[in-house]
Amino acid sequence: MRYLPHTQQDIEEMLRKIDAPSIDALFEPIPIELRLGRPLALEPALDEVGLMRHLGDLAASNRASGMLSFLGAGIYDHHIPPAVDQLLLRGELYTAYTPYQAEVAQGTLQAIFEFQTIVSEILGQPVANASMYDGASATAEAALMARRLTRRNRIIVCEGVHPEYIATIETYLSGLEDGRGAVVRAKVGPDGTTSPASVDALLDQNTAAVVVGYPNFFGCAGDIAALADRVHAAGALLVTATQDPYALALLEPPGQLGADISVAEGQALATPPSFGGPGVGLFACREDRKYLQEIPGRLCGETVDANGQRGYVLTLSTREQHIRRERATSNICSNQALIALSLTIRTSLLGKSGFIDAARLCLSKSEYLRGRIAKLPGYALAYPNTPTFNESLVRVRGGNAQALCDRLARDGILAGVPLSRYYPERPAEMLVAVTEKHTREDLDRFVDALASVS
Repeated sequence: MRYLPHTQQDIEEMLRKIDAPSIDALFEPIPIELRLGRPLALEPALDEVGLMRHLGDLAASNRASGMLSFLGAGIYDHHIPPAVDQLLLRGELYTAYTPYQAEVAQGTLQAIFEFQTIVSEILGQPVANASMYDGASATAEAALMARRLTRRNRIIVCEGVHPEYIATIETYLSGLEDGRGAVVRAKVGPDGTTSPASVDALLDQNTAAVVVGYPNFFGCAGDIAALADRVHAAGALLVTATQDPYALALLEPPGQLGADISVAEGQALATPPSFGGPGVGLFACREDRKYLQEIPGRLCGETVDANGQRGYVLTLSTREQHIRRERATSNICSNQALIALSLTIRTSLLGKSGFIDAARLCLSKSEYLRGRIAKLPGYALAYPNTPTFNESLVRVRGGNAQALCDRLARDGILAGVPLSRYYPERPAEMLVAVTEKHTREDLDRFVDALASVS
C-alpha cells in the first residue's frame, strides 16, 4: 500500500494551481526555530508479512486479554456477541458515509433512525439525535445547549460527574468569550450523591444548567426528581449524564424524572472496552420547538416518497459546513455511525426483556460482591447505604489502592480503578465494576485475593 500516493508530477501541478514555487514555500509562515529540520526518525518500512508479524508480536505483549477485570469508571466490559461483528459487515446496513443524498443513503439513514428510537426509549426522552463522539462530548454539548436555551452562561457541575466529562465541559466553554470561569462545582454529600445544599448555594439567576451523574462517577444513584424541582424553580435546566446505560434498564429513565437533557456513554451497549474506546455519545431531550432548534448534531426522520413508500431523511443538521460556521449550533462534524450501528444491533438482539435481564444480573452480582467485601477486615464500602447499580467505591486495607491494584495485577486480576487517578487526595479508594460476564467463581476469587493482601 502506498501511504504517500502523490507523484512528483502531481505535486508540481498542485503547486502551479496555487501559484507556489515549492512545498517549502508553503511553510514559510512557520518560524525556522519551530521546524524539525531533519527527516523524521522512522524505522524502515515493512512488507505486509513483516508488518503482520510485528503487529502480532505487539498484541502478544498484552496481558489484559487473559486477566480477570473489574475495571469501570466509564468504560464497561459487557458481553458483545459475535453476531454484532458479523452483522456490521452486511452491506444493506450501511451505504454512503454522509447521508445528505437520501436516495442513496437509505441504509445509513434507517440505521440512525432506529438508533435514535432506542436512545429515546433508554433515556426516557421523546427526541434523540444521531449521536455524539462519546459521553464526555455529549455532556459538554448539553451544557452549551442549555446556555443557548436559557441565555444564561453559568453551568453548575456536580463533583459526582465523571472527572473527564467535567474537564471536557470546561474545555468547551474556555474557548467562548463568556465561558472562562463559567463552570462551578457542586459538592457530593456524605451519601455519595449531589448535595442539595451545595446546589442551592450556587443556583442564581445566571445559572443555565445543573449537570449531575445518574448513577454518578462513584456509582451512586441520587434523587433526580427532587433535584429537578430545585433546578427548575431557579429557571435553570437539569442535565443528567449516565456512564453505563444498562443502569437505566432498572432505574427510572431520567427523562421521566424531570431531566431536560439526558446524555450517556453508549460504549457498554456497543463495543468491548478496547483500552478505553471508541465510545458513542447518547443525547436526548424534551420535545419542544426551542429544543429542536438548539439540539446539536443530526436528526434523522421518517417520511414517505412520491409513491407513498416509507423512507428516511436527514431532518435536521447543524454542521459547520452548512455555511453558519461560528454561528452553528454545534461544530461536531459527524455522528459515531459505526459504533451507533453496533449499539443498534446489540440492543435489537437483546430486546427489552434481555436488556432488563442483563441489568438484573449486573445488579445481583454487584450486590453479592459488595456484601462480601463489606465483611473483609480492613475493607469498607465508601457509601454502603446509597443505591448503586454495578459499580462501587471501595476503601482498601492499608490505605493505598494503587499499590493493591499493582499487586493483584501480578496475579492476573485487574482489581479496579484507583480513585487517586482523578482525586490524588483520596488514595485509599478504588472503583470496582461488575457486569453480567462475571461468575460467582470470579467474584469469590477476587474477594480471596483482596483478603490475601497484607
